[in-house]
Amino acid sequence: MMPRMSKKPLGELVENRIVVWSIEESRRLFNGGFYGKPMGVSKPKGSDFDAPLILDLIEGYYLAKIGGIAIYRGKMERRISLRVMEKICDREYTDFKEKFLVYKKLREANYVVTPGIKFGCDFAVYEHGPGIDHAPYLVQVVKPDENITATGIVLSGRLATTVRKQFILAMTEAEKEKVNFLSFEWWRA
Repeated sequence: MMPRMSKKPLGELVENRIVVWSIEESRRLFNGGFYGKPMGVSKPKGSDFDAPLILDLIEGYYLAKIGGIAIYRGKMERRISLRVMEKICDREYTDFKEKFLVYKKLREANYVVTPGIKFGCDFAVYEHGPGIDHAPYLVQVVKPDENITATGIVLSGRLATTVRKQFILAMTEAEKEKVNFLSFEWWRA
């Protein structure tokens, strides 16, 4: 293992995830913004866990971009630059730039953002964090030229209502670094 050069937590790129092997650094990252998920812990209660932290690529790229983590490949032998990390993310995610922009805007607004795959959307968004509150928002990222059907909106809205969450479309203009959020409220007659 490479000697420590900085105080940044170290993450190893493993396939399409980033693993923070240090338990102490894992706890610090999780406690400092609910980044990632402890390996093998389905619903962590605070930072009292003894497991490495798994970050998805968007979280890891965001943390690397703000200077919160250094990402390596191959047992910490080769540091991955932001440029290379962005290429990896772009290859792994459809519409990565748009999704990253939404993730960044929500994080900058002090929301906790987690993958929304289990809800069939891009992100689940918390006001306080997992284990503290339930995610009140489900966010789907769309580009301005993307076709959205009424059926698609109704399906997403019904799912969100079923799990007691608000469905939000995040419409992006990546080149302008602009995001417009459109929320839907469902009324019963």
